[in-house]
Amino acid sequence: MTSFRDAVTAWAAAGGGAEDPNGARARELAGCLPVRTVVLLEGLSDVAAVEALAEAHGRDLAAEGVCVLPMGGAMSVGRFAGLLGPSGLGLRLTGLCDEQEAGYYARGWERAGADPEGFFVCRADLEDELIRALGLDVVRDLVRAQGDLRPLETFLNQPAQRDRLPQQQLRRFFGTKGGRKIHYGRVLVEALTADRVPTPLAGLFATL
Repeated sequence: MTSFRDAVTAWAAAGGGAEDPNGARARELAGCLPVRTVVLLEGLSDVAAVEALAEAHGRDLAAEGVCVLPMGGAMSVGRFAGLLGPSGLGLRLTGLCDEQEAGYYARGWERAGADPEGFFVCRADLEDELIRALGLDVVRDLVRAQGDLRPLETFLNQPAQRDRLPQQQLRRFFGTKGGRKIHYGRVLVEALTADRVPTPLAGLFATL
């Protein structure tokens, strides 16, 4: 599945041409695996969260024919959807997106001929959904357990953070250091109980 994901990513980066060898490789792998569903996600922190929830539920998505694919930003969704969806390789599409990026997904799904209700929208982003699901106190305890309490306190003392709501401050903090947002994508999901999975994430998994 990793090879399929890499071939699709290279194919999209090269423009998605019909004669691109990466496209031929993607088609070959899609038939061999076989791949049945592609989960299109904006970035690696979303992938970390989805994979962590799959592990918590004892699911091996790759073995089930599900490819979890980070696109490097929502603006790429039209290209990926066109290559992979009904108008391309004929795979079923699903995914998660931030509320402000939902228009990109809707247009990409429409052009690809995919189910218009096949993706799930987070109110602000997935981190926002996870923070609200867990509660501020639990998230702060997780930050402390990860050894990041002092960096968080330093961050909160910055003038730019003083007028932001606590939830907004935590979201900003997770994105302040390379790899931190990816790390907490997994940490926050691993702390969820079954009854606290955010609605967009639960909806996604219900379709897989």
